[in-house]
Amino acid sequence: MTDPTALNLPQADPLPAETQRYFDICTEKLGFVPNVLRAYAFDVAKLDAFTGMYNDLMLAPSGLSKLEREMVAVTVSAENRCFYCLVAHGAAVRQLSGDPALGEMIAMNYRVAPITPRQRAMLDFAVLMTRASATVSEADRQGLRDRGLSERDIFDLVAVAGFFNMSNRVASAIAMQPNPEYHAQARGPQG
Repeated sequence: MTDPTALNLPQADPLPAETQRYFDICTEKLGFVPNVLRAYAFDVAKLDAFTGMYNDLMLAPSGLSKLEREMVAVTVSAENRCFYCLVAHGAAVRQLSGDPALGEMIAMNYRVAPITPRQRAMLDFAVLMTRASATVSEADRQGLRDRGLSERDIFDLVAVAGFFNMSNRVASAIAMQPNPEYHAQARGPQG
């Protein structure tokens, strides 16, 4: 197993039992432990903070579907050119949508994707926030409301986009490498 990043930060050894169970669940469900988790595993408190926030934003109940949240993750990651997140979350878009082409479109240029006006507004907002969050105005938020997003939905959108802006910067700065398995996931009959 190669290092998940360019930094030499060995995984805590032994991992606490709860963390090891989490890694075992990943291996059982995915076939591997995502390198982002391995990257944080040198400090279990940091790993727990990261996974707690990720799980809340991406898996907890929300007015945004899991696919929509993954679309936001990929769009932000494309804007930031984050290799790790484009590969990992691009695979999630392919898997959740059942459409390998949609996954590629979102990763390369969401503007060509056949998405709903609501989703387009969400992704446009995520890009605006990524490029210049200080310029977001009430008119921008109102545009989301006009597309059917509730106040809570807007907060969730902002939180997901903000989380991936942070994650993208960390992943890129430490040269986090995506697990090779992500590349082949959900690409058609073989995926």
